[in-house]
Amino acid sequence: QVQLVESGGGLVQPGGSLRLSCVVSGSIFSAFGTDWYRQAPGKQREWVASITVGGSTNYADSVKGRFTISRDNAKSTVYLQMNSLKPEDTAVYYCRFVGHWGQGTQVTVSS
Repeated sequence: QVQLVESGGGLVQPGGSLRLSCVVSGSIFSAFGTDWYRQAPGKQREWVASITVGGSTNYADSVKGRFTISRDNAKSTVYLQMNSLKPEDTAVYYCRFVGHWGQGTQVTVSS
């Protein structure tokens, strides 16, 4: 049974940084790519970033240059480093792995 557990969210001021983590269990983490999504209040869930098995990355235009996705296969963990955060980054952030979702972690950017 695949399980994903996100952590690292919180309240941060505009311009601040957070690093999200997503630990994957129950599958061969190194064999598949992983994604981060987010869902703001009243909006649809949107894709944020992806990382392939080989480490290639892609980002939504809204976060390009500010967010960095990475993975540690030894720890079965995917990270999302978020810098220069803006109020519009406020959302629940989810990781997705082979069609499975975590429970999400809340990120709030506010002064």
